[in-house]
Amino acid sequence: MEVLDKIFGVGKDLTVFQMAARTIIIFIIAGILIRISGRRSFGLHTPLDNIITIMLGAVLSRAVVGASPFLPVIGSSAVLVLIHRFFSQLLVHNESISKLVNGKKHMLFEKGSFIEQNMDKSLVNREDVMEEVRRKALTDDLDSIDRIYMERNGEINSVKK
Repeated sequence: MEVLDKIFGVGKDLTVFQMAARTIIIFIIAGILIRISGRRSFGLHTPLDNIITIMLGAVLSRAVVGASPFLPVIGSSAVLVLIHRFFSQLLVHNESISKLVNGKKHMLFEKGSFIEQNMDKSLVNREDVMEEVRRKALTDDLDSIDRIYMERNGEINSVKK
């Protein structure tokens, strides 16, 4: 036990070596937790997925800096990942709950004109939309664009004619 205390430290008064040792262990544990959580945690960027990213980082960082006891941090992180996995399964199998949690896509442009009402709902203006069209469709010619959507994850995507 003394050896572990020497390597990982106790409390908040940690050396650089002890924080580095904790960082290595937390990195490995975080990798395992992310695998348990599923690929969507860091792929889809929906509100639910952003929550797991932020909270997991915040909770695990407490173990690195010694702000909280190591094992309770790991336990609470595991519970957080399991909650995320449960809700992810629920969203996959229940479209109503998925729409409630993740929202739905909004069409921002169709048939040559912007849909102002949907742009207001999405909290974007024409220049925000055009910036994404230029970046992703590599054009600023709206005549070559059929539709533009604000996706559920906040991305703006366009469909060419």
